[in-house]
Amino acid sequence: MNLFVGERISIATFKAQTTRHRIMGILNDEECQIVFSDTPGVLKPNYKLQQSMRNFSESALVDADVLVYVTDPIEKTDKNEDFIEKVAKMEVPVLVLINKIDLIDEKKLIELVDIWHKRLPKAEIVPVAALAKFNVEPVLKRIKELLPESPPFFEKDQLTDKPARFFVSEIIREKILLYYDKEIPYSVEVGVEAFKEDDKHIHINAVIYVERESQKGIIIGHQGKALKKVMTEARKSLEKFFGKSIFIETFVKVDKDWRNSDKELNLFGYNPE
Repeated sequence: MNLFVGERISIATFKAQTTRHRIMGILNDEECQIVFSDTPGVLKPNYKLQQSMRNFSESALVDADVLVYVTDPIEKTDKNEDFIEKVAKMEVPVLVLINKIDLIDEKKLIELVDIWHKRLPKAEIVPVAALAKFNVEPVLKRIKELLPESPPFFEKDQLTDKPARFFVSEIIREKILLYYDKEIPYSVEVGVEAFKEDDKHIHINAVIYVERESQKGIIIGHQGKALKKVMTEARKSLEKFFGKSIFIETFVKVDKDWRNSDKELNLFGYNPE
């Protein structure tokens, strides 16, 4: 989605389950307005947070005018069988993008295309390499061709439906995903308790929630060095994102089992009304 919109709207890392919310990115050009909806990767839920993520993914099956399903050579083609069955029954156009094709040879690519043709006979299968921007423009052109005519839903200068606080939370969480190993990033959520902005500066109070005291210690690190490094990187990215000087104060709190709490998931925006 970031490539299509031309702005860094959705965080991206090499780790699975990076995206947790459904995020809209809005592309405006002279011809049209396209509203992209980036959803979490499809997974089988093991706890309530993952169920909410699955719900975000399935919501795209309800209101999409064009469905773009992104896979890659690493993902098993029989993964998410029940979800793929729902995609196969959709009446709207479906594009299957096989990403990271630079990692495989031509023979393997032909095999993958054939497999996806059999799984989704009505879909268009398109090999791409997003990092190299290979075949990205043709995909965007095809999406424009497939979309129905409609009045614009958003103002011409709007890039997303999410508020500023959301991106503060996501950028901090991105740095945690990149810096910490194992289960730590998946046990973390970030809340923004204060966001005060003037013409040149933004003052932020953020809270990093973890599930156990031991995780709190890992996040902070010896003499606070780990947290300081992460927040330095987050501040740099936030200043680039907002184009202003960022002053950020961060706390780490234990919130036991927040991933299975309806109350907490509502608070963090995972169960929207």
